[in-house]
Amino acid sequence: MTGRSGGAASPLSGLSDRILVERASDGDELAFGEIVRRHSGIMRAYTSRIVGSLSEADDVVQEAFSTAWKQLPTLRDGSVVKAWLMKIASREAFALIRRRGTDAALDDGIDVPARDSTNPEAIAVHNARLAALSKALATLPEAQRTSWLLREIGGFSYDEIAEQTSLPVSTVRGNLSRARASIMIQMEGWR
Repeated sequence: MTGRSGGAASPLSGLSDRILVERASDGDELAFGEIVRRHSGIMRAYTSRIVGSLSEADDVVQEAFSTAWKQLPTLRDGSVVKAWLMKIASREAFALIRRRGTDAALDDGIDVPARDSTNPEAIAVHNARLAALSKALATLPEAQRTSWLLREIGGFSYDEIAEQTSLPVSTVRGNLSRARASIMIQMEGWR
């Protein structure tokens, strides 16, 4: 899933995402395979920064593509498939984090317990902080949340975020600024 090995290019590699989505929505597995080949690398890199493990990122990406295959007919604009896939992958990654009850990737200087901590108070504080951050992120408009996640969790540059979201760099900067201000206000009690 992390890309194809060397050899001849796929006959579908020259098609736009929009056309691939149209074909895949009609059940064309080869078109969906090209979508997977084209976008799995960035999804793996992004989710590995969230979950902290390449093997878990592979599982997250696989689950995201499974979800995407089922929901593909609901995607109205195939040209935004990359952002749509990143959103699905993000949801899957954070669901994994919630299931395992920890989030080392979101630790930003606040003392939190190690994964193997047995201190119930530290674990409770960490989980409450994570819940507060999740709640703060949920209140952001989609463009701000996506920009924040790509920058703060994914480590993407402004140019990379602009490419991922199909927005101008200036809009990305504005989205990040507004997202950070909103999160800072909502997380004030956790400083």
